Amino acid sequence: MDKLKNSGFYKLRFFIRPEEFESVLKHFEHKQAQFHLINYAQTEHDLKQVYEAYQTFYYYFTTEEKRNEGLPFFVYSISVASDNESSGFFARNEGVYFPYYGQWAEDELPCILLSFPKGFQIDLEDEKGKYYIYEDIRDHKPLTYTFFDEITGAIKKMTKPLRFSAHDADAMKEQKPSVRISHGAIHDLSKSWIFNKYGLVMGGK
Repeated sequence: MDKLKNSGFYKLRFFIRPEEFESVLKHFEHKQAQFHLINYAQTEHDLKQVYEAYQTFYYYFTTEEKRNEGLPFFVYSISVASDNESSGFFARNEGVYFPYYGQWAEDELPCILLSFPKGFQIDLEDEKGKYYIYEDIRDHKPLTYTFFDEITGAIKKMTKPLRFSAHDADAMKEQKPSVRISHGAIHDLSKSWIFNKYGLVMGGK
């Protein structure tokens, strides 16, 4: 059987204002969700701490003057319990590369990647030994998949594709990353130090 079938992840990359992110977090309140940092101690954060971590991440990129503190990280594993089903997904910050006069800029635009595995590992054994296959996660964790769909659907409703122009080798060129951004975040980012530093121009307002 094809091991690659059902491998990979459902993904959504986005950048929204902290208050918009807080409205997304409200979906987690009744799901017995647990947010753990991806560190050695697997530190658990409550929703208030998750919101504050996102707020720090957001304002690092959207202030008009770049702050001196280091780049903030936003990386969580999220476990969700629905009835007798438990599963989870991941949220982590990613950078959006863009050109700057023929090379990649040293800074990157921000986004959060929300991901959920497409496959559910099934361990099997035959005369050749043990092996595993991935079956469709929607068949094994339908409630978690539905919840992931609910979260990404809420984010999609308040966002649109990020479009901006950057200085390529010889001209301004439109960039089309697979990132969704809210109207408020478009406004904030277009006035940020990173847009000013690289002469970026927000598109599709």
